[in-house]
Formats: sequence, C-alpha cells, structure tokens
Amino acid sequence: MRGIKTTLKRTAALAAAGIMITLAGCKSPAGFASGEPSDYEAQMELARTTPYGAYPETINYTLGKMTSINNSNMPEGDTYTDNAYTRYIKSVINVQNVDAFEAADSQYDTNVSMAISMENLPDIMVVSSQDEVQQLVEADLIEDLTESYDNCLSDKIKDMYDSFGDSLKDMVTYDGKIMALPETNITDGPNLVWLRKDWMDTLGLSEPETIDDVVDIVSAFLANDPGNNGVDENGKPNTVGLVVDTDVTGECGYSSEFLLDIIFACFNSYPKQWILDNEGNVVYGSVTEEAKAALAYISELYSQGIIDNDFLLRTSTNICELIEGGQCGSFFGPWWAPNNPLVNAVGNDPDADWQPYLIATSEDGSTSYHSQNPCYKYVVVRKGYEHPEIAAKMISVMFDKVRFDCSDCEEFADYYQLNVEPTARPLSINVDYNNALSICYKNIDMALSGDKDPEDLELLERSYYTACSSYIENTGQTYLVARNSGGSTLGRKGATSTQWAAYMSRIRACSLISQDNIKVVESLYFKTTDTMKSRWWRLKTKEKEAYLKIISGEEDIDYFDTFVDEWKSQGGDIITEEVRKSRG
Repeated sequence: MRGIKTTLKRTAALAAAGIMITLAGCKSPAGFASGEPSDYEAQMELARTTPYGAYPETINYTLGKMTSINNSNMPEGDTYTDNAYTRYIKSVINVQNVDAFEAADSQYDTNVSMAISMENLPDIMVVSSQDEVQQLVEADLIEDLTESYDNCLSDKIKDMYDSFGDSLKDMVTYDGKIMALPETNITDGPNLVWLRKDWMDTLGLSEPETIDDVVDIVSAFLANDPGNNGVDENGKPNTVGLVVDTDVTGECGYSSEFLLDIIFACFNSYPKQWILDNEGNVVYGSVTEEAKAALAYISELYSQGIIDNDFLLRTSTNICELIEGGQCGSFFGPWWAPNNPLVNAVGNDPDADWQPYLIATSEDGSTSYHSQNPCYKYVVVRKGYEHPEIAAKMISVMFDKVRFDCSDCEEFADYYQLNVEPTARPLSINVDYNNALSICYKNIDMALSGDKDPEDLELLERSYYTACSSYIENTGQTYLVARNSGGSTLGRKGATSTQWAAYMSRIRACSLISQDNIKVVESLYFKTTDTMKSRWWRLKTKEKEAYLKIISGEEDIDYFDTFVDEWKSQGGDIITEEVRKSRG
C-alpha cells in the first residue's frame, strides 16, 4: 500500500506541474525555480521523463557544433547559438547550446576525433561514423540512452525510426543498450542524369532512355559546343563532359552528386556494397566480374572524352563552378541536385534549362539501384552528463513538434524558403520516415492538383507547396502542363531560382523516382567486423587507387584481377567470411 500511495502522490505532483505549465502559457518556465520545492522537483521530473516537458530553469549544455559555409544560409543576425531552431527549442523545453567548438566538413570530424582521443567530450555532439560510436562505447565515454529513447522521444519519432525496421536500432545497440540516437537516411531513389535541355533542343536531340543515349548526348555537346564556350589557348574545348567525383561511386548510397552508380548498375554491379551474387552468397560488390565489366566501359568513356579528362584534379567546388558557369551540361545526381549546384546555375543564366532523366539499367526498361545505409550520423552524450535526455527531447522538438504541431512557425517556413541548411540546427541531422520523400511528393502533388487542402500539409510540405505554386504561377503554366513537361517549355522565366529549385526537386525529379519500374538491390551490411577495424581503411584506399588507375588508363582492365587478388589476400577474404557469419 505504501508503494501505491507514493506512486499516486508522484502522479498528482506531475499532473499539478502539467496544469501549471498550461496556465503559464508563453511565460518563461524559469519562473518555477522560485516556487515550492515540490513544484520545482515535479517539473524537473516531468522534463526528464517526457518529450516536451520544460525544465524549471534554463539548462545550458556544451555542444560540438557542425557548421557550413555562408552561415548555413541563415538570415543576417542569426547565429549557431541564436536562430529559429535554438530559440524555439528554448521556448519549448528551456535548453540552450553553448558551443564547445564550431567547425565545418572534415575539420569538424577532426575536432571530434581530437575530443575522443583526449577523452574531453562536450556534453552532446554528432559523430559521423559507427566506428566512432563503437570506439566511444568501448572507451566507456558515452551515456546509455535507452531510457531517453523510451521516455523522451515522441511517438511520431519512434514511428519514424520503426519505419526502417530493425536496422536503425541495430546500428546503435550494444549489449542491449541504446548508446546513440541515429540520424535517418531517407530513401533517395536512384540517381538521375541532369542535362541541359536547351542545349539538346539546339542540337535536335531526343530525351535519353539508356546510358548509350546519354553518351551520345554528351558527345554531341562536346562536338558542337551549344553553350558557345569556345576553346582555350591550347585549342582544347572549354565545354567539359560528364563531371565525376573521384569517389566514383557512393559508399553509403546516393547521397552525393557526380557519381557513376547508375553506369555500374547497367552491368548489375554495385561497388562498395555487400550484396548477394547469383548463387545467393554474400559478396563485396567492388571485386566482382560485373564490376570489372563496368570499369572497362567507363574507361572507354574516359578515353573518348565523354568523362571529363581532368576529373582526377577536380574538387567538388571546382565541379560546381563548371556547372554554374555554363561549361558543363551533364552530370549524375540525386533528386535534390536543383538545390545545389543548379540553383546557382539557373540564377546565373535564366535560359539554362536543366532537366532530370531516369535512365534504364536493364533491357526490360527498369532502373536498379542499391539500398542505402539507414544512418549517416549519430548523436552521442558524454558519460556522466546530468541531463542525457536532452538529445532525445531536442530531436522530438525539431522533427516532430516543429513540423506537425507548431502553431506559430513562420520563421521556419522562411528558413525553408531560404534553403537554410540542416547545419543551422543544434544537432546537424535529419530524422524522418524511410519513405519521407515519397510521402512529401504525393502530398504536394495532390495539393497542386486540387485533390488536397494545402492547409492539411505539414510545415515542410506546405513550404514547398508555396514555392512550387509560385513557380507555376510565375511561369504562366498550369500544373498539369508543368508536371508533364518538367516546366521546360518556359524554363524558369518569371520565377526565382529558388522557386525553380523547389519545383524541379520536389515535383519533377520526385515524379521520376516514384515510378513503378524501379528495383532495389538490398545492401546487406553496414557495420564493422573485427578485421575491418585494422584493415578496412587500407583495402578501401587500394580499391579507390585501382579504380582510378583503370578509369584513367594508367592501368589496363587486366589490372583489376591483380587488385582483386591483393584485396582478398590482404584481409578481404577474412572480412567477407566475417560478414557472412554475422548474417547467420
């Protein structure tokens, strides 16, 4: 009976605190700090055990902050500690980040590595690999977040994680404990080929359906110079062919531009992925005969100049400059390519009519691509931090409450319109449903078609609906004409480049990757085996060097066999067996 009475008293105290929060309205929750101890403790308990319970006083936490160039496109005056996200988070749960360090790209990862090696972690930070999570777990440097997961993630966030099956939880669970909160890598679908349709129209070229069609189009661009780029002082054409990143293919999926995964898929090849071969055995896709055949074809494209012959010297910035400057009219990229780099390309040249095309990889007209790593980044909390639940609460606020239950969120709508990057968030991650892209496209499409009330769209969808509507209106088209033509009849004339980018990514590109003739080849393994810990980085380096040598002609295609033999003998065979055993 005593235990029951204690429970009833605690429940009553929590209920009282909830009533006080409701009555407080928009007043600062810090006001409870001066109340009776029981009220303070009740609200603190509510904050510690619920997604949206506010702390009775502001909790400052140190943060390892991932940043980006151009202040992440935030409006003037906003900073990484004072912006729409941090202000809203503070208003809801009363927490504030104090950045222990701020850094972008590889420098951020370097700072994280230094913090780990020195065992001097900020209270909360994002790490960029599962290897780092495992290292932190083995060093006993991070908190068990199982209770935080159960108590302080909203039901909708849990549903988002569950939409990936068991894969996400498996990535962060060690000895039955959840040691990190994962970002979600939504399904992006296959890469598309993005082409200058205005150049195609000038040359009388038809839309491509196969990779051979793409090669013919790029060849015509190089031979006829429809962009009037001329030649350099050595007589070399200033127009370049397919621009390619030196990574060649995507390790985790289609998260990057300028990759050749679609060409490899034409040969039933999926480099950097653990897949099933024709006999049902787990194999590493980079060392198969199919990969060899694809490399031979790609090497021929390089020798013909179809692939930019300077790609080994290019940085991502340089590639973007070629596209934005009108020297390049072709590349492979994901659905979101209009946001970067094409928004600048059409901003510089309103007549540049960039269009996406879905390329068949099989003779039956279907397009195959490999599935993606369900998680890129992980949120971890320093061992011993008093409020480890803050990470889960912030995820609930940013990816549930802001999107689905925010009555006064015009500031976030403005952020979407301005293409403010995810790095503006305290936690530079994204959490969403596995099929979030398809959900968003279908809802916007229904709203634009008049089959759904725009007011029923959630915040992100409504923002893109507004931008897409403005694009259609400003270009003088109806939605059905724009959808079926990709808007290419008028380009972006009359619309802003950001309106164009919203339409081309969220409608035109998504309509292509929502087709029924797309097949997914399952990638089977994303963790780290014991042998990978010591040998995988060397094998990955060897793989990249071999691929680049073959593509550029430094080595002929027979060198592939030498690479495979060395890969197997230097740990590849052992790792393959470990992966097979891990799958039972």
